[in-house]
Amino acid sequence: MDKLQGKVALITGGNSGIGLATAKLFKESGAKVIITARSASTYQKAQAEYGNQFDIVQTDVSKPSELDRLYDHIRAKYGKFDILFANAGIAMFRPTSDSDESFFDAQFDTNVKGLYYTVAKALPLLNPGSTVVLNSSTIKDKGIAGSSIYSATKAAVRSFARSWTAEIPVAHVRFNVLSPGLIDTPIYAKMGMPAEQTEAFSAGIKANLPARRFGSSEEIAKAALFLASSDSSFLCGSDIVADGGFGQI
Repeated sequence: MDKLQGKVALITGGNSGIGLATAKLFKESGAKVIITARSASTYQKAQAEYGNQFDIVQTDVSKPSELDRLYDHIRAKYGKFDILFANAGIAMFRPTSDSDESFFDAQFDTNVKGLYYTVAKALPLLNPGSTVVLNSSTIKDKGIAGSSIYSATKAAVRSFARSWTAEIPVAHVRFNVLSPGLIDTPIYAKMGMPAEQTEAFSAGIKANLPARRFGSSEEIAKAALFLASSDSSFLCGSDIVADGGFGQI
């Protein structure tokens, strides 16, 4: 596969889950791939396991100063780049009555502010004809108890793609959204719910899911490759929903 031959791609949160599967597929497709890991521990783990495959930079996207350091690295090493998959995000679920300011801020700081500045600070470094893929979620369009804050962050991501498509010439950058459904990734262990509650949540979703299963990170990576490559050349401001039918019925 050579769909991304000669391209340089940045994947935030590329050290696990959808991001890692996409990094592997982009590399197989010919791209030089930069991935980020949020903390010192995740960076060290990613460096030990994947340092020979990817250029790895420790970056917490919720902190603009760390994004500046990331882009200084890219500028110095590559000059410019061609593909941005703004994938880094967190998911936590609580009833509104149990949510507090820190719970709200953690998700908006990463999923909204972090993604916004990931893109805004990348724009001067993106080559003409670049592609930006924004990772949202099918939950942005669904009413699910306990998801009010997370769903709102992902709805903001969808809105960004529309606004940027109207604002920035498509000949310079194409913006599209990838909205996964329930995917079997480590993020579910980090949702902030007890294990039994997470299992009950998962079982309830599967029971009403036409596909009767969660998707895989590799399946979502294929959709990301489509959006990142010239195969999707006439898609601008679009939202590709890969959710096993969850949001479609």
